[in-house]
Amino acid sequence: MSSVTVKGLRTCLLPLVALLSLQTTASEGLSLPQAVSLAQGNDPWLQGNRLQQSAVEARSNAALTLPDPVVSVSAMNLPTDSWHFNQEPMTQLKVGVSQMFPRGDTRAIKNAQLKTDATKFPFQRADRNARVASQVSQLWLDAYLARETIELINRDKALFEQMVEITKASYSSAVGNTRQQDVIRAQLELIRLDDRLVVEQQRYDAAMAMLSQWLYQSAYENTDVFASMGQRVFQLSRQLPELSPVYDYASTDDLSRTELAQLLSSHPAVLAIDVKQQVASKEIDLANQQYQPQWGLNASYGYRDDAPNGMERAGFFSVGVTFDLPLFTEKRQDQQVSASIAESEAVKTEKLLLLRNLIAEVEKEIRNLMRLSQRQSLFQQQLITQTHEQAEAALTAYTNDTGDFAEVVRARIAELNTTIAKVQIDVDTLKTIARLNYFFSKAEPLQNEFKETTHVH
Repeated sequence: MSSVTVKGLRTCLLPLVALLSLQTTASEGLSLPQAVSLAQGNDPWLQGNRLQQSAVEARSNAALTLPDPVVSVSAMNLPTDSWHFNQEPMTQLKVGVSQMFPRGDTRAIKNAQLKTDATKFPFQRADRNARVASQVSQLWLDAYLARETIELINRDKALFEQMVEITKASYSSAVGNTRQQDVIRAQLELIRLDDRLVVEQQRYDAAMAMLSQWLYQSAYENTDVFASMGQRVFQLSRQLPELSPVYDYASTDDLSRTELAQLLSSHPAVLAIDVKQQVASKEIDLANQQYQPQWGLNASYGYRDDAPNGMERAGFFSVGVTFDLPLFTEKRQDQQVSASIAESEAVKTEKLLLLRNLIAEVEKEIRNLMRLSQRQSLFQQQLITQTHEQAEAALTAYTNDTGDFAEVVRARIAELNTTIAKVQIDVDTLKTIARLNYFFSKAEPLQNEFKETTHVH
């Protein structure tokens, strides 16, 4: 290869190689904490949950009231030969009222049951907010990773475009050791980069579409912030946040599963099941009230008209008490109590299954976080530097006519893949912390924070 060609190759390639190490400058855009805050504040599910709580609280107040009294009006013992009201002394106009009383302490127990049931909704909202924070974080980080990958590929693509042009020129001039396969190899890698760009753009579009659904303006919200996000066109912040854990996850290695279960018992989803269990126990109390008789009180007044001869007839007043006798309880009351006990025990198994799942997920994510931390150290301390040095050495050897062009390409692709892998490890670490923060959303010796820092590749 002539000295002019070598010099031109180094002059064109080295500035592009240096460009790969530049940090991404910060610009305005939607940050991760802003996205989470918008999603939580714009979640229609929370409004529906509050309405459900209001409905249960209203039913608890209604449960204390007695059933409506029943009023009856009837004409009794009318003679069918004349239909005269005053013909027979037994004929009367009767007005009555009756009032039924629920069995035992049914009203008080039902009121307490509904009041207890209403306390689950704040826990459900806390769980929802934690889930939304985790889910939106995953989507934001997915979009961020795809965008950063696109930018890294575009930077290397410019380098490969220059390599294609230079190898074409060198091959056409028949100077040096540039071969046709070098030209083809450069063109092939450029096509592969184009394909990777399409794939990453597809991932970016999908993540942004999924993220945008959380930012739509709700019908019950009308603020400038939500209105601005309703346009569906927004950019992500250039800054990758430092997502602080809400708990010292490294310390969980010293905890037994029983201790970890106790720690996770403060999770809002678990607390909601505790409330469900309390409601189920009240259902047992309600079933036991079926052994009590149901009482009723009735009173009536019968009016009689005066006799045809003018004799005054007295009216009649009646009062009575009714009650049923739950004597045959084997097929009904006993079965209802047994059913309520079984349902209460089933809720306990529901809590057990949830805790087992939470423990397994936490252990998996903590081990994943440990391995990601190890990989971060490996990439930061060795791989990034060594792949860059390898790419530089391959380029230097090739420009000095002592190296192979295929090795230059492989080294450059390896450096690109290593840089992208480093970004992916950083993103995966934050995604893991976001998932762990959900599991420890109520175990909060530390407060969840987002700290803005400039991400360095």
